[in-house]
Amino acid sequence: MFQSPGDIAFQIFGVPVYYYGIILAFAIFTGINCAYYLYKKFFDKEKADCIFEFAPYLIIFGIVGARLYYCLVNYSYYIHHPFEIFYIRQGGLSIHGMIIIGIGLLFVFSKIYKMEFLKLTDTFLCSSALAQSIGRWGNFFNSEAFGFPTDLPWKLYIPISHRPFEFMNFEYFHPAFLYESILDLIIFIILLGLFRKYSLKSGIITGLYLILYSIARLLIEQIRIDSALNIGNLAIAQIVSIILIAVGILVCCFVIYKKRV
Repeated sequence: MFQSPGDIAFQIFGVPVYYYGIILAFAIFTGINCAYYLYKKFFDKEKADCIFEFAPYLIIFGIVGARLYYCLVNYSYYIHHPFEIFYIRQGGLSIHGMIIIGIGLLFVFSKIYKMEFLKLTDTFLCSSALAQSIGRWGNFFNSEAFGFPTDLPWKLYIPISHRPFEFMNFEYFHPAFLYESILDLIIFIILLGLFRKYSLKSGIITGLYLILYSIARLLIEQIRIDSALNIGNLAIAQIVSIILIAVGILVCCFVIYKKRV
């Protein structure tokens, strides 16, 4: 059994500094440097430094996109608390929003810096799996991203203030954040191994990431009870994941067909 020590790491002149923000910063730093390493080692040494030039814009707009997406799927809350949209330090980012905005920005930067788009998405999406694995621990400190009640040895204690109404009488839940963190790390290891051992056509890593991460997310969403915005019997995250699996398959098919032609 384990539980969060709380969401505030420390205070500076009375201003709280949240674990979520610290972990997010470390995850982003790790992801950007990993992308730089992969691009430099496997694609283009001369162009690799460009990643650090556009990384600040990618980070800023990626976070904004992730926050807006999160607020959109939780619109029933934020429509009544609009000013809390700006409370990013306390958590509330969606990786799907970041993926969508990030890919769009990488396309723009590929044109500006004359870098191959699919090489950029390969390196950044592989690195994103590692960053996501780290970033999920921010959910731990916020006591969020948990599953159904459980009595397993690795059960997670959730404070009553964070429990859904129908589960108020339960104290311990599946640590869904931990399961996803482990799966993200496995995805990163698989994709990194493909980078190292095989000379794959640019775009295959991108397609595989979209497929593998979306499958992992579909599995995790089966046990989560704090998912945002359900449409019918499916959480919005599951619907988006199904779409991304289809996109990933199309990307792989396109790359393979293009290689044969």
